[in-house]
Amino acid sequence: MIMPIRQFQAQRMHAPRDFQMISPDPLCVEIGAGKGKHALLFTANHPEKKLIAVERTREKFVAMQKQHSLEGQQNLQLVHADALPWVVHALQPQQVEQFFILYPNPEPHNPAQRWLNMPFFEFLISRLQVGGQITLASNIPEYIEEAQQQLIEVWKLPFVKERIADSSARTHFEIKYLERGELCQQLIITKPEGYRTRFDAFQALQGQNPQAQASDQAE
Repeated sequence: MIMPIRQFQAQRMHAPRDFQMISPDPLCVEIGAGKGKHALLFTANHPEKKLIAVERTREKFVAMQKQHSLEGQQNLQLVHADALPWVVHALQPQQVEQFFILYPNPEPHNPAQRWLNMPFFEFLISRLQVGGQITLASNIPEYIEEAQQQLIEVWKLPFVKERIADSSARTHFEIKYLERGELCQQLIITKPEGYRTRFDAFQALQGQNPQAQASDQAE
């Protein structure tokens, strides 16, 4: 079943509480970073890359903070916020080299909230560099199958589906699922040259009323 996608209302998104602007330099972003296992591994193994790890749940964010204070990767920045408004206000068009969305909530009772069914996914693509990638991992075959269908029919983006090795240990969820013998898979989604979204020129203006910005852009 193809989920219909309405247009995302980026201009209605208010900045998160205690929001701070970030550098416009290229970077990687993990959405729903949990306790930070992948974020810490990635930045330790790729010291040349900067990663911002975004987590909404306070308990998980505090756990990630504590571990980061022990390991001290200088190329990792932690953000405690809801990802949608943070992405809208923090990221520039074509800034992100790679997004990681690892084992997101499958939203069994609300399919419209799955990542590739959300209008927000178009905005996420607009923040991705040409040739940049989105890694989406799940232990639920139906979730991956639906995401594939959306990529083909709605987003029209190239992707590769991979089975995740039994030895992989990027997140606490991944370790648990693989130990139970579950099939874990990921989609590596690439933004091709010439791909266009309705948000390619959208940039949130700090301190400006979102509705006022929408009016400015319409003129």
